[in-house]
Amino acid sequence: MAKWYFRKWFGKPALAVVLAAGLLAGCGSPGGSGTDAGGPDSEGGNEVTKVKVFKSHMGVGTIPGPDNPHVQYVAERTGVQYELVTTPPGSEPTEFLNLMIASDDLPDILRPIGGIEQTLIRQGGALALDDLLPQYAPNVWKNIPQEAWDVVRSASPDGKIYYVPKVFLVPERAPMIRQDWLDKVGMPMPTTTEEYKQVLAAFLEQDPNGNGVRDELPTSGREFGKWMDHLFAMYGVAMWEGSPEWDVYDGKIQYAGVTDNMKAAIGFIRELYAEKLLDNETFLNKGDVWTAKINNNLVGSWYHLPANLRDRFTAIQQKAPDAYVVGMPLPKAEGYEGYVTQKSMGEPEWIIPTKAEANAPAALKLLDFFYDRSNDEFIRFGIEGMQHEVVDGKKVLLPPEDSRPLALGMRNLTTEEDMNIRIQETIPEDMQQMVKDIFEVSTADAKRIAGDGLPSTVYEGYPDIQSHKLFQEYLTKIVIGEWPLEKFDEFVDRWYTSGGEEVTKRVEEWYSRM
Repeated sequence: MAKWYFRKWFGKPALAVVLAAGLLAGCGSPGGSGTDAGGPDSEGGNEVTKVKVFKSHMGVGTIPGPDNPHVQYVAERTGVQYELVTTPPGSEPTEFLNLMIASDDLPDILRPIGGIEQTLIRQGGALALDDLLPQYAPNVWKNIPQEAWDVVRSASPDGKIYYVPKVFLVPERAPMIRQDWLDKVGMPMPTTTEEYKQVLAAFLEQDPNGNGVRDELPTSGREFGKWMDHLFAMYGVAMWEGSPEWDVYDGKIQYAGVTDNMKAAIGFIRELYAEKLLDNETFLNKGDVWTAKINNNLVGSWYHLPANLRDRFTAIQQKAPDAYVVGMPLPKAEGYEGYVTQKSMGEPEWIIPTKAEANAPAALKLLDFFYDRSNDEFIRFGIEGMQHEVVDGKKVLLPPEDSRPLALGMRNLTTEEDMNIRIQETIPEDMQQMVKDIFEVSTADAKRIAGDGLPSTVYEGYPDIQSHKLFQEYLTKIVIGEWPLEKFDEFVDRWYTSGGEEVTKRVEEWYSRM
């Protein structure tokens, strides 16, 4: 397989948005394998099989019951009645999943996080799917590219397929900036890091949100330095939601967290923080707080999923009717080649526990429903009155609400064609061009990193390195000024001596096989 270290891998711009690719659900609690037979379906009186589907991060809304029209629609066409379960309120998802594994209380199919899939694989708790997929999930088998299956096989000690991967063939994340704020401060799109600083300073000083109060946050991030990847990207640092990834530096694959690129990026971010150009509450911001700041017309530049822009933009417009969001081409940092990190293949999406083997055919049949292209319209729009309404003869997605039941969506395979269709069918017409333009900009700056598909087994025995705990400590204290920038060199030494050297060897071995 060819190595993946290449620029602008995506070809022509993908004018797209990620919508409804994952599982949406509310609250619930796992209760073991859901292998009970349900009641008769509405078509032929045949019994349906119950399948428990677990996901940790749910959207806004209530969990649907067995009488929910979406649940019933899927059951009528598959013979499978899905039941959504999730972590209890206040639980840490990774810890909760580990507790489920330890107690042998697992659902029939789950979306793993935090390397849980490797724990299951090593302990014999994950079911090999090589033979089952073609038989019970032919649409999954044929629609996911062979290259992705090869990446999955590289992540297991015996070369078998133990999970269905996420496949995302267009850029997923993008730096964004308020064009209306740029217009109000009379400045063009920044092309260098120095110009970007000048723009942020103008955002801070010139009241672009127009409320007469100096409360603008030029740019912002979240706790642990997450979701401010654009500030690292300018310096060619491979980052994924605030965690350093692996890419080729100086001719060899390396952990981006210990590179000169990272040191330069942290120095830049430290300057922004000191000048209040970076939200000084960044390392305190929980996800909902950070989102609320953007929605409340307070943030001028941020990094996130254009998929989420529809509801976010609608909220911004409540206070700023003339608001307009655009993609920001990465400002040039002198001496560095910036890029937007893209991971396209290999992330675990669905895994079936060995304990649920008896129910595996039903779980895979359920999954296959969402990969069957003939079901695309239902998957995008769901049930009228619950997930969409009809306006002037056209289906329009309803915004999420606490009282509205959520719908299961299991396919996370996204091509350029998928994105173009989803923009046309699910984004309001007055926003479509805006979203297209954002993805065109981010595509031009995107690069698929060399570490795409890296198995979490390379971190075995070194949990602190896998969790980036040491990196986050040094990043936070250096940026807020508690430690000098020179302490970064100490971090590099500590990272290598605390297991980084061994992890790097494992990564190099994996990369040599790709």
